[in-house]
Amino acid sequence: MPDSNVRIRLASPDLGEEEAEAVRRVLCSGVLTNGAENEAFAQEFADRHQARFGVTFCTGTAALQAMLLAEGIGPGDEVIVPSMTFVATATSVCHVGATPVFADIDPRTFNLDPVSVAARITGATRAVMTVHYAGQPGDLDGLARVCAAAGVPLLEDAAQAAGAQYRGRPVGTVGRSAMFSFTPAKNITTGEGGIVLTDDPGVAERLRLLRNHGQTGLYQHESLGYNWRLTEMQAAIGRVQLRKLDGILGRKQQIVRSLTRRLTGLPGLTTPHEVSDARGTWALYTCLLPGIRDQVLADLLDRGIEARIYFPPVHRQPLFARRDGGTGLAAELPVTEAVAQAMLSLPVHHRLTEAEVSEIADAVSTAVERATTAPNAMDRPMPVGAR
Repeated sequence: MPDSNVRIRLASPDLGEEEAEAVRRVLCSGVLTNGAENEAFAQEFADRHQARFGVTFCTGTAALQAMLLAEGIGPGDEVIVPSMTFVATATSVCHVGATPVFADIDPRTFNLDPVSVAARITGATRAVMTVHYAGQPGDLDGLARVCAAAGVPLLEDAAQAAGAQYRGRPVGTVGRSAMFSFTPAKNITTGEGGIVLTDDPGVAERLRLLRNHGQTGLYQHESLGYNWRLTEMQAAIGRVQLRKLDGILGRKQQIVRSLTRRLTGLPGLTTPHEVSDARGTWALYTCLLPGIRDQVLADLLDRGIEARIYFPPVHRQPLFARRDGGTGLAAELPVTEAVAQAMLSLPVHHRLTEAEVSEIADAVSTAVERATTAPNAMDRPMPVGAR
């Protein structure tokens, strides 16, 4: 249940009359699934990212699983992933019967470190799945070289990266295939939903079969599949949202510049790093506050400003901690561990007013000053639910 004390939220979906009219149009058509809206949304999204094929799915998690299954990944296989991500990146690997292997991250971008990835490749490695943290690309050239040397595909978990670019090339076309998510916290949303982009016609065909019961014709099932279809109503919303994407990204860039200008130079705080030759989507605005993060978080929540730790490392989740069996996984991820203890994401959604941006910056400045000067500041407990 949302906290009623929060006044400035981390996310604010931009949904209005255009989306409502699109849904009404679909409802009146009588075609609620497997229709023209899905075909159009998939193609429009693919065109926007300069990909040949797009296949929609009911959720981003289902899309991740389908992306892995389309590569033939299953029991006995390993997929290298970051731990600094939402849990679905790793659990999707488990759902297809394979094993996620966690690699460490770059301390500035929080994306996979190619050196760490190369050290974890074994004879069982079948793919590397990179995550564009906060919608910002990492070292995709480096990862592509590592994958090419190992003879395994690079897959992109681009859940937060709709509209991002890497060296002039849209994110989502560097690897063999890429998943994008449309949950309400993303820059554009269909409520729930996802899409996989690929330039490979064979992969696209396997994705379509996986999405719809392996069906090649009416009641003709050629392979094992699932009911992973996106509804026509959601696809219609997605088409409207996609037309808003450039405006959303432009406004977020303005907000980020303002926050960074105001927060740069604060003792104890490091503003987000921007990769050269890349353009992120600023799905998150994540600062580093080593030693004072918990105090700053408590102060912001007290003032009604929603801030959050995005993400608690996946390898620390009980599910994977039990699998580790005390073999020292945490010791193999020192950068992830250090970042996790210091990171804090601030509101950066495109509907923030100038007054709210100023309030966020002022509140962070005040909280940092208190945390770095008060002798007992580090003794204040974390607020309930903040972990």
